[in-house]
Amino acid sequence: MAKIKLKKFLYGGDYNPDQWSEDVWEQDIEFMKYYNVNAVSMPIFSWAQLQPSEDKFTFEWLDRIIDKLYSNGIHVILATPTASQPAWLSKKYPDVLPVDIHGRKRKHGARQNYCPNSPNFKNAARRIVEQMAKRYKDHPAIIMWHISNEYGPYCYCENCAKAFREWLKERYKTLDELNKRWNTAFWGHTFYDWDEIEVPSYLNEEYEYMPGRQKSSFQGLSLDYKRFMSDCLLNLYKMEVEIIKKYMPDVPVTTNLMGPFKPLDYHKWAQYMDVVSWDNYPSIKDSPHSIAFKHDLMRGLKRDQSFILMEQTPSQTNWQWYNSAKRPGMIRLLSYHAIAHGADSVLYFQWRQSVGSCEKFHSAMVPHAGHLNTRVSKELKQIGDELLRLDEILESVNKSDVALLFDWENWWALEESMGFRNDISYLEHIDSYYKALYKLKTNVDVVDPTEDLSRYKLVVAPLLYLLDSNTAKNIEEYVKNGGIFITTFLSGLVDENDRVILGGYPGWFRKLLGIWIEEIDALFPDMKNAIILEKPLGTLDGRYECDFICDVIHSEGAKVLAYYEQDYYKGMPAILENTYGSGKSVYIGTRPEQKVIEGLIKYYADMAGVKPILPVPEGVEVTKRTKDGKEYIFLLNFNNYDVCIELPQEFYELITQKLFGGRVVLRAKEVMILRK
Repeated sequence: MAKIKLKKFLYGGDYNPDQWSEDVWEQDIEFMKYYNVNAVSMPIFSWAQLQPSEDKFTFEWLDRIIDKLYSNGIHVILATPTASQPAWLSKKYPDVLPVDIHGRKRKHGARQNYCPNSPNFKNAARRIVEQMAKRYKDHPAIIMWHISNEYGPYCYCENCAKAFREWLKERYKTLDELNKRWNTAFWGHTFYDWDEIEVPSYLNEEYEYMPGRQKSSFQGLSLDYKRFMSDCLLNLYKMEVEIIKKYMPDVPVTTNLMGPFKPLDYHKWAQYMDVVSWDNYPSIKDSPHSIAFKHDLMRGLKRDQSFILMEQTPSQTNWQWYNSAKRPGMIRLLSYHAIAHGADSVLYFQWRQSVGSCEKFHSAMVPHAGHLNTRVSKELKQIGDELLRLDEILESVNKSDVALLFDWENWWALEESMGFRNDISYLEHIDSYYKALYKLKTNVDVVDPTEDLSRYKLVVAPLLYLLDSNTAKNIEEYVKNGGIFITTFLSGLVDENDRVILGGYPGWFRKLLGIWIEEIDALFPDMKNAIILEKPLGTLDGRYECDFICDVIHSEGAKVLAYYEQDYYKGMPAILENTYGSGKSVYIGTRPEQKVIEGLIKYYADMAGVKPILPVPEGVEVTKRTKDGKEYIFLLNFNNYDVCIELPQEFYELITQKLFGGRVVLRAKEVMILRK
């Protein structure tokens, strides 16, 4: 994997010099030097400016600004502009434009408005990328390549249908195998010719079951189309990477991901990225643990490696329902929050606030006022100054004793499957369990279920509905060899084609968990039940409410920890623990109160020997990065008030460059980075 040669925290952001006259460029550079900016991403959406017609390229303006930046000590994350094709391309080659899920052909406009299987789009993209790579292959300003921008939208056109059929042939080889895997005997879907297979859209298999809830009458087809589309967009990315690596093999490549973005399986994407980068846009209402989860999810795509925070906003966004300004101290706190979870950069969207169009009120490092005498600018200047002191943290990593399993294909299948609760939100339940892990005051890895789990003392997998036999075996081996595994209702039920594992729920996990589930009772939103603990369990004792789903469970060797209070399954098990090999598995057959989830996680974390990094008050986050035997402990106070923390020994604090020990005060919205 190629690495960034600039051994500094990257500080800067997205720069759009083509939106401004060249006299503004001079001021931009002076402002960048004031902030200590050392890297900018460009020219992300400039295809039309770089290639105004099919046979004309105009790179001269880009040459000038790259040279100006580099001569002033500012490096470039060079972006391919293929997220937004020029109008002439859409006009001349109509197959470039996608068809949406309703079957409507799109017209030119917006961005990411192309078909990933259009031969003409691919040819044009190859051409512009090759021109850029050849032109800038020896320029010392270039420290990284940023491929396209925020890949995402699906297409349902005839080019995609043809490519999908070829993808299916490669995957299943024969129609007999496909018919078996998709269970096509259901509703008479059996296929006798590959050309009979259509893409799943609102014209056939897909429909909106309720607002914002897409469902499918044919899950095998729908699930494979999601895999296919994620692969198609990934192939576009790989196509550009291959061109760039031909000319610049030692310069790292990335593309900006978007956290838990449902359409793309980022676990596959990360395999082709030298470094993971992503765009973080929390609302002021988002809790610290929900933001931390997204960082940990992105970091977990490439374990044991730092990542790049490619975008965040200096203050308000333009696209959320309520675009509030970040409160004083939060720009800095959230920047360090990213670093605490493994980022080696603090980059923003955008550098200079646009004068027009939909992002004109999205905040920037240079506001519409045109000067830096603002609250936000002063905070940005402080961050830029402080980062100069933190080079020793670069490429340190976050090691964890606990893991949360997260899987995109499971997400797709779970939410599109019909049955039980059709309002299931995978992220909502993931959030409940991540929050419990977050409260342990230790690092958390969010990883794919196929990863080697042997390094973890505790593994948690909420609603792990879909998995293949190898993944099921991976988890089984983890427990057998001494691990502690916690899972929940709607886990282990189906294979990779969304076919039920026969022989009794929970399918893959029946032996591992030592249980058999007779029925799955979905409760209406206004219905409640309760669980009663057999005996105290850590901090838990007595009765707690539960809702959402109640599994009707029979123990097949598992120890009952709690039972239901009412309904026809009154007195039957609700939470169980099973000894399997040298380890333990725990099953939570309902959605209990959050305090139960947190109590169970704490109880089994203690059993596993998971320790907090440091004991800190509520509202203070603590994480740790390590490198060359050194530990860097981050303390972040998200409270609106000061807190006192007892340090067990003397530490060197990297930002203030002072020694601290014993009782210290951490101010509201403040940060400390401690080294022993």
